[in-house]
Amino acid sequence: MQKKPLSKDASFVQRLKARPNFEYASEVDQLERQHGNTLALLQSVINQRFADKETACRLWADALGVAYVDPFASIVMEEACEKIPAEIAKKARVLGLYILNGVLTAAMTRPDDADLVKRLSNIAQMPVSPVFALPRDIEDSLLIQYSNEKSLDDSLAELGKDSLFDSGDTGSDRLAMLAESESLVRILDDIIYFAIRERATDIHIEPQANQSRIRFRVDGRLREMLTFSRKIHKALISRLKILSALNISETRFPQDGRFSMPIGSSNANFRLSTIPSQYGEKAVVRILAMSGKKSMITMDRMMMSQTVLQPFRRLIQNPNGIIFVTGPTGSGKTTTLYAALHEINHPDINISTIEDPVEIQMEGLTQSQVNSHIDLKFSTILRSLLRQDPDVLLVGEIRDLETAKIATEAALTGHLVFATLHTNTAAQAIIRLRDIGVEPYMVAPSVIGVLAQRLAARICENCKEAYIPTEDVLRRYFKDEGLTEVPFYRGRGCSACRNTGYKGRIAFHELVLVTEEMRSLITAGASVQAITQAAARVGYRPLRYDGLKKVLLGLTTIEELEANTSFEWAS
Repeated sequence: MQKKPLSKDASFVQRLKARPNFEYASEVDQLERQHGNTLALLQSVINQRFADKETACRLWADALGVAYVDPFASIVMEEACEKIPAEIAKKARVLGLYILNGVLTAAMTRPDDADLVKRLSNIAQMPVSPVFALPRDIEDSLLIQYSNEKSLDDSLAELGKDSLFDSGDTGSDRLAMLAESESLVRILDDIIYFAIRERATDIHIEPQANQSRIRFRVDGRLREMLTFSRKIHKALISRLKILSALNISETRFPQDGRFSMPIGSSNANFRLSTIPSQYGEKAVVRILAMSGKKSMITMDRMMMSQTVLQPFRRLIQNPNGIIFVTGPTGSGKTTTLYAALHEINHPDINISTIEDPVEIQMEGLTQSQVNSHIDLKFSTILRSLLRQDPDVLLVGEIRDLETAKIATEAALTGHLVFATLHTNTAAQAIIRLRDIGVEPYMVAPSVIGVLAQRLAARICENCKEAYIPTEDVLRRYFKDEGLTEVPFYRGRGCSACRNTGYKGRIAFHELVLVTEEMRSLITAGASVQAITQAAARVGYRPLRYDGLKKVLLGLTTIEELEANTSFEWAS
C-alpha cells in the first residue's frame, strides 16, 4: 500500500514514520507519548538508533520549517559569532554561523521562537535567519568559538596562584589527585577547545627553565600561544596521561597513548606522546579528528593541477596494483586516499581499510583499526581481510617487511591496494620498498603509481595583496633577466590570520606513473635518479614545479615554496 504524501505541516513523528521501510513506528509512538513533541523525543530517537543523527535532525528541522546545520561540519565565521555577545549566546543557546548578503545565519535549539529571533536581530543589528542544531552541539561549539587567548591566559595565571599546587609532594597519589581537580580538568578542556578554534593540528606543552609554555602548530607552523607556572606543569601532564591510560609515576621513559573527549554529539580523538627533557616531561597532543566529522574532500575540491588530477583519476580505476601516497606526517595523505576511495566507492565493489586510527567514516566501506594493546597489527588484519573477498584495500601505512610483502602479493593476485609510505619524493617510494626487503621482481609488477605531496600554508584571502618580487627571485625561477612584471602574492597580516599572512593550507603534488621502462629499471636495481629520469620522459614533474604554479595562481608564497620543496628540478 502506497503511503500518502506528507502535508507541509507534518510533525516530526509523521515524517519519521513515513520514511521507506521504517520499522520502529510503534516504538516512536511510545516515545512521543512519553516525551511529547520536545527535544527529548528527538534525542531518544537518536540514542535508540531509530534513525541516524543526520536524518533525525533533518526531519526535525523540516517539521519546524527550517534547515538543519551541524556546527562542527559548517563554516563558522568569527564576525558572525561576534554579532551575539557570549553571555547571551550561551544563555539562549545560539551560535552565529555566517553572514551572507547582510543576513546573519544562526544555529538555535528553538528556531521557531519568533520572539527570540526578533531580539537577536535587534542585538545583531541585522536580520537573523534561524537554523536548527542540537543543544549539545551548540553548547560545545560556543565553548570553542568564544574561547580566546586572554581568558585562558588569565585562567592559567589564576590556577598558578592556587595553594592546591604549592606542595612539593610529587608522588603519584598526589599527582593523581591534582589531575582530577575540577580546576585543572577545566583548564585542559579549555586548552583543547582553544586549539580546535585556532585550527591547530598539534598542542606542545613544554617545560622551560622558569615557566612552561604551550605552542600550537597551525598551518604547518608552531606558534607560542600561552605560558604558565611550572608548578602546575606536572599535574597537567598527569591529567593527559590519565586520559590516555598511561603510567603517571613513570617520567624517565617516553610514553605514547590515545584518548577521546566528547565534543557536541560526537567524540574528538587525540594522540599523546610524552618524552623526558631537561626541565621535566614534554607532551605533544596530536588532534586527529572528530569521529565521523573530518570533512570528506572530493577529488574535485583538492585543487590538484589538471596534469596530476587526470592521470591520477585514471590510475585509481585500475583493477589491480599498488598505488602509494607519500609524504611526511600531517601532509594530508589520508585525505587524498579517502578522496580516491570516494571516487571509486560503488555498491558492486568491496572496499576494506586498515588504519591507525580510523579518521574518516565512510558509508559502504569496511574499516578496521590497528590495536597495539592486543597485538592487532597491520599485517594481521591485512592477512585476514584477504579472506574477505576484497576488491580494493587501503593500508594506512606500510611499516615493515611483513605488511609490505602481503600488500605486494595482494596487488599481484588481482586486488587494488592503496597505501602510504614516508618518503621525500614519489620515486623514492619504490626504492623504499626495496630497502624494507621486498624483492625487486615483486616490486616491479605490483607498483603502478606513486603520488607524493606536501602541505604549504595558504595566503589569507582577507589580507592578500600583489607585489613584484626582486629580480634575483625572477631569474631563479624564470631564468629571464628581462622578465620584471610577474605578479606574486602575499598576505599583509590581519586579525583573521593572527598577522601571519596565512590561513589554511594547500597541497603540492607530484605523480609517478610506472612504465615498462621503469619496471625494467626496478628489476635491475636501478638508482632513484635513473627511475626519476625515466618518469620525466613520460611527463613527470616534481613538487616544486607544481608549487610554483600555485604560487603564480596566488594560492601560496615563494617562501612557502622554498620551505616545502627542494630545488633539484631547477638545477
